[in-house]
Amino acid sequence: MLYGAMKVAIGGPLKVAFRPWVEGLENVPAEGAAILASNHLSFSDSFFLPAVLDRKVTFIAKAEYFTTPGVKGRMTAAFFKGVGQLPVDRSGARGAGEAAIKSGIEVLESGELFGIYPEGTRSPDGRLYRGKPGGLARVALATGAPVIPVAMIDTEKIQPPGKVMPKLMRPGIRIGEPLDFSRYQGMEHDRFVLRALTDEVMYEIMKLSGQEYVDIYATAAKRQIADAAKAEKEQAKKEQAKKPKKADEERSGA
Repeated sequence: MLYGAMKVAIGGPLKVAFRPWVEGLENVPAEGAAILASNHLSFSDSFFLPAVLDRKVTFIAKAEYFTTPGVKGRMTAAFFKGVGQLPVDRSGARGAGEAAIKSGIEVLESGELFGIYPEGTRSPDGRLYRGKPGGLARVALATGAPVIPVAMIDTEKIQPPGKVMPKLMRPGIRIGEPLDFSRYQGMEHDRFVLRALTDEVMYEIMKLSGQEYVDIYATAAKRQIADAAKAEKEQAKKEQAKKPKKADEERSGA
């Protein structure tokens, strides 16, 4: 009920304002469980994809969105519940992963669509990063649900990280053919199988998106970018500190 109301209230205006184009919509089954595995370029990905689908798709979101006190907190919680987001406690890395897996299995066992970002976080630079083998692969093998690769196109240009106001332009969504991993059934504890399944999905996403693939995790890339920015800032401070000293030396020489 709430999801339907929010879809009309948010999805309708999104489609009118941004006019997203879609390819492969026929690959999403009209009924039954399926996993939508997508690249992740922007916060808005979780809104554009559900907006173009006739069926409800459930994603996971950090628990803080649902537990913030006050009127604003309650409104935020209602909003995320309304758009099909499930809270996951990220206080512990392992706990967060297990909670996400459990949530995904419950959604799929109900015969619904479950949305997941295998990269685990948004891409810091528009490239496609290595998929994390735990969540996606374990949920797929535990349920037997087909995995449908999805590529979000240009959503990072509409709402880059840190930007509140979106830019009006057309994003794209390419939906690939369902992938069947029944050949791996019963092997969900084999880390090589989890890696192989995840890599196959990421390869299909790469083909759909046209992104450059980087064989490291996006979280590691973000740390590298942050470290580089910090080093650059510290170097700039050192250079700035040298200028007064150099100016004093020049005056003394004069």
